[in-house]
Amino acid sequence: VMSKKNPAIARIAKEHWICDIENADAVACAISGKRFDLGFASPDATLEAGVSDMLAKEGIPAASPTKAASRIEWDKSFMRSLLLRHNIPGSPKHEVVKTHADAERVIKDYGMVAVKPLGLTGGKGVKVSGDHFSETSEKVAYADSLIRKDGSVLIEEKLIGEEFTLQCFSDGTSICPMPPVQDHKRAWENDRGANTGGMGSYSSGARLPFMGEADLEDGKRILGAVVSAMKKDGAPFCGVLYGQFMATKSGIKI
Repeated sequence: VMSKKNPAIARIAKEHWICDIENADAVACAISGKRFDLGFASPDATLEAGVSDMLAKEGIPAASPTKAASRIEWDKSFMRSLLLRHNIPGSPKHEVVKTHADAERVIKDYGMVAVKPLGLTGGKGVKVSGDHFSETSEKVAYADSLIRKDGSVLIEEKLIGEEFTLQCFSDGTSICPMPPVQDHKRAWENDRGANTGGMGSYSSGARLPFMGEADLEDGKRILGAVVSAMKKDGAPFCGVLYGQFMATKSGIKI
């Protein structure tokens, strides 16, 4: 089921439908009367729209999280508060702010920052000191623009290190991790270009070249703790949990 026709996918599919995949009712209408062994909803905006919930309601087993569980993927404030409430390690210093004065205070206090929209931006909304900002005024101006747009903004201390992704399959109770992957979001050689949301990724098997065994084990422990926390909160995460980490001198951060 696609919002726009992908001819390569259409060619290998027994049947395909075109509709707004960010509208659960539209998807339900498109596939009405058909029988499926398994459903999978992606990406994040589709999960936020409750397509997984619709599949379950229609009696189709879904290998993707419910709207309530997928909130950890599309609401950064919710994610940070979950980690804090359940004492899960790895969060940088951070604050959600709603005013110009608070944004300016936090930015001046932290110095090097990452300024993040709370909602979905397709991997393109985060701006970071050094890469996108050089002056305090630029950081504050971007934070102000997000406050005007969304009502609030997440400001975090900038993490220095190598970024990597550790995904895992989860049945809502246990996890089965995949090999770690490093994604490259910036265009052009040496990361000189814009943040595209994904220029490609690589994996080298058990560990990436810059990772120690402790980094991998800590990542697995954090993902397991998140799955346990979500089950305790009544929103078990069933599907593929996406762990985004930074390997720093003081261990891995989320």
